[in-house]
Amino acid sequence: YQPGSIAVRILDFDDAEIDDSFWCNRISEAYSLRKKLGLTNSAETNVYRLVNAEGDNLPGLIIDYYNKNLVIQMHSAGMYRNLDTIVATLQQVYEGKIDSIFNKSEGTMPFKGPVKAENSPILGNTENAVVSENSLKFRVDWTEGQKTGFFIDQRRNRQLLKQFSRDRDVLNLFCYTGAFSVYALAGKARQVDSVDSSVKAIDLVNENVTMNFPDAPHKTFAEDAFKFLEKTKDKYDLIILDPPAFAKHQSALHNALQGYKRLNQSALEKIRSGGILFTFSCSQVVSRENFRKSVFAASVNAKRRVKILHQLTQPEDHPVSIYHPEGEYLKGLVLYVE
Repeated sequence: YQPGSIAVRILDFDDAEIDDSFWCNRISEAYSLRKKLGLTNSAETNVYRLVNAEGDNLPGLIIDYYNKNLVIQMHSAGMYRNLDTIVATLQQVYEGKIDSIFNKSEGTMPFKGPVKAENSPILGNTENAVVSENSLKFRVDWTEGQKTGFFIDQRRNRQLLKQFSRDRDVLNLFCYTGAFSVYALAGKARQVDSVDSSVKAIDLVNENVTMNFPDAPHKTFAEDAFKFLEKTKDKYDLIILDPPAFAKHQSALHNALQGYKRLNQSALEKIRSGGILFTFSCSQVVSRENFRKSVFAASVNAKRRVKILHQLTQPEDHPVSIYHPEGEYLKGLVLYVE
């Protein structure tokens, strides 16, 4: 229990002893699942989510693996009090084959009390790493970057985008580290424009693109995505909309839905006939149905005929507990625009 928008998190529905063996069993189970999924020993991909909170029966705990580096993000004071045991368990599960463990809980701990979380290295002192995802290279900065440094949850959706990119002019809005842009270039896009309001993010985009495709047809814009859409006269064959969460609480739901409608309408007005729109919402309080309604309204306002080709979600290393449907936070649509 703790004060906040999520007051209670349940570790077990049975009368369980929350001791060292409990943490060892839960984290080992999470690792075993990733091993069965082929993620722990992949030649093409060395980045994955090890623990996905409720999806791995460890509510309030996120752990991401970045090429022998682990980043921990805690969302509850109770979880934070068990940090030492969790770290010891991680070293045991990985048999010491870890270069660093970084605690990035400063911005995710809502509890204002005796427990104070500070972003800091726990083991080693590595600040970033180059990872491989589907054989493409990306630098991950977990000390200054968003979330734990990289949006691992879009791995399969980026691979799908690659298939749609050949000979298309691509616009990647809210591009962050430019992962979608790199995949579009891997798919032989004719031109890729990447837009993000953060100058630091744009620097990372340029590094990631150069690392994979030194002479790529790629341009970056450090600019607000809404303003870019308003002023650009260019038309695109493929647009990616992957904005940050517009609503983190139920009270912001209405404004969030209006924001998704306005964003998607602006994008639809910039797509050539026969173009493709990849559009996402990562707002947990926005349901799949509400997101589709917003995109529907945007299509009507833009006066475009639109067909749904794919309905997207998070990958298998972000499992959803059947008892916690809110864990299915990532919603996406691939649209064909006539």
